[in-house]
Amino acid sequence: MNPFRSLYDYEGFIYSLSRQFPRLARSTLTLIRRGKYRGEVMGELLFLAGIRLTVYEYLTWEHEAVVIEGYSYEVWNGSEKVYWYDSQPHPNDPTLASTHPHHKHVPPDIKHHRIPAPELSFTRPNLSFLIEEIERELLTGHAGAVGQP
Repeated sequence: MNPFRSLYDYEGFIYSLSRQFPRLARSTLTLIRRGKYRGEVMGELLFLAGIRLTVYEYLTWEHEAVVIEGYSYEVWNGSEKVYWYDSQPHPNDPTLASTHPHHKHVPPDIKHHRIPAPELSFTRPNLSFLIEEIERELLTGHAGAVGQP
């Protein structure tokens, strides 16, 4: 099933993430409709060991397809922001041209150090990639979901 077929389908997709990703301990994601053709996804995905992903997506639904008009995804380890993605254009940064406007903020100097983000899109869900990235890069060596051995 294509979760971007309608806002209803995408809503079902975000509410079923914990079934798809067993290492996801809890989700507070909510799709808030802002009219018939617009919505916002807001909340957090909580993982073990204090890792969390905060999510903001501004969505539209046109021509039988959901489109992400803008987003911000922040990855935290406790109170430390590890990295984040956003779609704020930086047209004067030639290093980001290949994935404009998708980019990732990484250390050092996390606010100004940006790298291309070819995995992100406005026309397909980004959350599966982001969860898999967290599992691969930050949860390696940890057991299953919170409360599991």
